[in-house]
Amino acid sequence: MKGIRILFALSFLIFGSFTLKADNQGINKKTKTIHIFVALCDNKYQGIVKVPEEIGNGQDPENNLYWGCAYGIKTYFKRSKEWKFIKSEKLNSIVLERVVFKHITEKDTYLVADAYDGRYIKECTKDFLSASSGIEKNTIELNGKTIGIDGNAGLISYIGHNGFMDFNIRNKYVNKDKKKRDIIILACYSKLYFSKHLNSANVNPLIWTTGRMAPEAYTIYEAVNGYLKKEDNEKIRERGAEAYSKYQKCSKKAARNLLVTGW
Repeated sequence: MKGIRILFALSFLIFGSFTLKADNQGINKKTKTIHIFVALCDNKYQGIVKVPEEIGNGQDPENNLYWGCAYGIKTYFKRSKEWKFIKSEKLNSIVLERVVFKHITEKDTYLVADAYDGRYIKECTKDFLSASSGIEKNTIELNGKTIGIDGNAGLISYIGHNGFMDFNIRNKYVNKDKKKRDIIILACYSKLYFSKHLNSANVNPLIWTTGRMAPEAYTIYEAVNGYLKKEDNEKIRERGAEAYSKYQKCSKKAARNLLVTGW
């Protein structure tokens, strides 16, 4: 996957409106970025409970449950009054769409979300883990401003099916730069499955899960609001739980038991 990113980085320099750079060159220290990795829901290539065909096609981001539907990342943030939609672009055959938003009131605050073809959920998971541990750090140029992505983002999130229920990853994700990154993982049983891959990554889990869940956008949306207000882990987790309780019509106690924080 790293090789693919380098190849497409060269193409962006020539053709794209997103310019990809290595590491953290030129990032303003005041600029904040949230980077969300979304593995598109996929009936065919993932071991999920089947959803209606139209929203479970992992090669069609526009209609996908986790992206283009009402509670998908792209649509939910695009309809928000707190975020301004800046740009959308297809990156390659694996990352079918990248969207960038800028916060309306929080200066120099951006949200970057990548929609991975559902058949490449393993690559999406690896990229999230590499970013969380600081192994992979990149930037993009957007309208003359350098924005940190991957390990250069302050908050990094994974949204989608828990692929560890279907496959194993043998890579080791050991933090290289001593920087602690905040993470949110909205996938079924994410604490149980992801913790062993992140125990050397020096991350701060704001929210991850203890059971089965619907990884829709309202949970991370409210958690991000708390993150930008510099709330502590417990308050951020409470925001996420309240949103999940509201939209999933479950008790707040059940939502709090599902969405947990820290190690």
